[in-house]
Amino acid sequence: MTFYRHSGPRSYLSSVMTERFNCFYCRDDLHGKKYIQKDEKHVCVRCFDKLCANTCAECRKPIGVDAKELTHKNRHWHEGCFRCAKCYAPLANEPFAARDDGKVMCGKCGAHEDSPRCQGCYKVIMPGSQNVEYKHKVWHEECFLCAECKQPIRSQSFLTKGEDFFCGACHEKKFAKNCAGCKEPITTGGLTYQDKPWHSECFVCNTCKKQLSGARFTAHEDTFYCVDCYKTSVAKKCSGCQNPITGFGKGTSVVNYENSTWHEYCFNCKKCSLSLAHKRFVMHESNIYCPDCAKKL
Repeated sequence: MTFYRHSGPRSYLSSVMTERFNCFYCRDDLHGKKYIQKDEKHVCVRCFDKLCANTCAECRKPIGVDAKELTHKNRHWHEGCFRCAKCYAPLANEPFAARDDGKVMCGKCGAHEDSPRCQGCYKVIMPGSQNVEYKHKVWHEECFLCAECKQPIRSQSFLTKGEDFFCGACHEKKFAKNCAGCKEPITTGGLTYQDKPWHSECFVCNTCKKQLSGARFTAHEDTFYCVDCYKTSVAKKCSGCQNPITGFGKGTSVVNYENSTWHEYCFNCKKCSLSLAHKRFVMHESNIYCPDCAKKL
């Protein structure tokens, strides 16, 4: 904020009667007349108004000898022309703001002009008022609303969806996925298995309740088991080695026949140990034999 200062020519009344005393421009005799001293030159009132007076920045007319002149940064105004460019309030005895575009404004209008506008109501956000700023945009605090419940978010945390803002509760209600286990919304984290969302703490082994996120597990009839529990509680036993068939590691390939199951590497002839996977075999008293060995039974 800057302030004006008064300036302008000083006029004098000549009292010198004994020597030649003329106007610098028109050479009129100045004895007994009013004159102005300009740059060490004596100038009559008429020549000063015509040739030397400053031009008012507002009305573009000369500022005569008898007018009160206001000056700011090499610009000049009649006192009556020195007004706010927006509300036209007189500024001769008031503080003002000088803008880069040359306009002068009262303090209130200057603050309005330079202050940002609210993205909600598009009105000016006055300095010192409560506001919310996000990504170089500003709102009045009362204009920064949840797109769902229409309540001011103020200083609460919020989430975005496209160009809209949501308070935490509304975002959870509108967009959060529900856990396939507990059916409650998943607000942070979680995981997906076979296109179904889960809380990490809900995705657990059906037997020991250990969390399966990041661990090896298997699904059986829509139920999940860790490897150990699947082996002991669910997995079929190999008819050859009697160990669980888990589907992990070396035991990923199996052979099924009637109601019995074997690891592929256990599906061998009982007598000669020939692997019978993908070959003809003979079943005799729960044991399997290659055709040659079966003939010798």
